[in-house]
Parts: sequence; C-alpha cells; structure tokens
Amino acid sequence: MTGTDRAVLRQLVEDGNEEAADRLAHLAAADGDVETLKYLIDAGNQSAGDLLAKRAAEKGDLETLEYLIDNGIMSAVDQRATIASEMGDAATLQRLAEEGSEVARALLTRTISDTE
Repeated sequence: MTGTDRAVLRQLVEDGNEEAADRLAHLAAADGDVETLKYLIDAGNQSAGDLLAKRAAEKGDLETLEYLIDNGIMSAVDQRATIASEMGDAATLQRLAEEGSEVARALLTRTISDTE
C-alpha cells in the first residue's frame, strides 16, 4: 500500500469511518508502526489498541502496555497481568486486580495459593 493510500485511509478515519480505521490499524501493526497505532487509539479505535497490546506483550514492552492501560485498552490489562505473573510481580497484579482486572485477580489468587 502506498503512502497516498494510507493518507486516504487517515482522511477516512478523521471522517469517522471505522472500517478505514480497522484497515489502517492492521496495516500499521503489520509494519510495526506504533505511532499510527497510537494515533488510532487516540481516535478511539479498539482494534488498534488490541493489536498494539499483542505486539507489546510479545516484545515484553511494559511501557507501551502501561500506556494502553492508561488509555482504557482492556486487552493490555490482561497482557500486562500475564507478564506480571510470569515475573512474580505481585504488586502489579494487585494494582491491576484493584483496577478491575479479572485476569489479574485470578493470577494473583493462583500466585498466593502457590506460595502457601
């Protein structure tokens, strides 16, 4: 896809076209274009958030996961909770559980029962 095509997609996103936003999110994710994904997240596109959460989790990019959590992307919460569990980071699990993450709550319960 050319830069012109992406510019057209961006214009459609700005006009509120959700299909264009989803298409641009998938293209950006495939290219590793984090800035475009963040732009789409700021525009309210959930697909961009989910795709970036997956990418950040695969790379262990905790900073990006925290950015996504701050922007209400629930899949990032679950990804972050899983990484925290793998790292034995009970404090982060506790924080995420207190913020409403069922995944963090379950992982925290499992972590506590494993230590007893």
